[in-house]
Amino acid sequence: MRAMLNTMKTYLLRGEDLVLVTVVASSGATPRGAGARMLIGPQGRIVGTIGGGAVEYRSEQIAREVLASRSSLGHQFSLTRDDVQNLGMICGGNVTVFFHFLPAGDPAAIALAEEAEERFAKGQDFWLVSDLAAGGCLRLTDKSDPSLAPRLTRHPQRIQEDGKDLYLEQISSSGKVYIFGGGHVAQELVPVLAHVGFSCVVMDDREEFAKPELFPGANQVILGDFRRIGDFVSIGQEDYVCVMTRGHAFDTLVQAQVLKCAPCYCGVIGSRHKAAGVRKVLSQEYGLSDAELDRVTTPIGLDIKGETPAEIAISIAAQMILVRAERSGA
Repeated sequence: MRAMLNTMKTYLLRGEDLVLVTVVASSGATPRGAGARMLIGPQGRIVGTIGGGAVEYRSEQIAREVLASRSSLGHQFSLTRDDVQNLGMICGGNVTVFFHFLPAGDPAAIALAEEAEERFAKGQDFWLVSDLAAGGCLRLTDKSDPSLAPRLTRHPQRIQEDGKDLYLEQISSSGKVYIFGGGHVAQELVPVLAHVGFSCVVMDDREEFAKPELFPGANQVILGDFRRIGDFVSIGQEDYVCVMTRGHAFDTLVQAQVLKCAPCYCGVIGSRHKAAGVRKVLSQEYGLSDAELDRVTTPIGLDIKGETPAEIAISIAAQMILVRAERSGA
């Protein structure tokens, strides 16, 4: 979403009208769920997708009609058996799509994109609020909003508020990924995670493995002491942790500190045999409880039989995407 908003700003400043297309509700076997977005200009789709196929194709056609009428609107695809056949699809379901018209040079939309970038850069939690009306606007909000704060959750939702039909979606989370160990897997992992919207911080105690140029897309690379990670980072319950240092001893040391912070995900690279030994040490020598130790995911990543650093990185990223989706209610 960060890239899409920056692209939106660029095209608006360039003098082009745009349509922000958003799936605001879906049920059944649809290609993408609520929150899927794409940006359409006079020449067609610019960035994003709502799942491809016939529904996206038809949505691009509707977006061109919106560009011509210069008025936002909603459209529901009710995919009954006949509709599925007519649309050339192989699965059914209902999809509600909103087409938000953005005029060239729109100061409100440009200001929103700039504010969003500032919030992204600061790692803040914030939500995009879409007013689903012909003249409805877009705005950002957070937990300080007295009227919407109770309704702001990890999963997107459509609500009624003060007579308005609103769609709320969290587009930035303060949660970061802390990667301890800057070796080959970490170097492959960071670009993948950054590409799918995770904010990455890498820490190593070796200068040659704590160079920013090794981790394109990382928000921060730290040369620090694994014995005192609290002096360099602050891990919370919204954060993810990947432990992949150069040896069992350091992995154990990092886990002993990290697990006390109760991150939402703690993955540790290594075999099941290694994991059993480390768990015993963490229990007997560091006094960690079974509940704390059960937070550890090891071996890290989904079992896709990968062996190379790049393949292992993909398996880890896939597992973290799954955790993120489950936490958002997907």
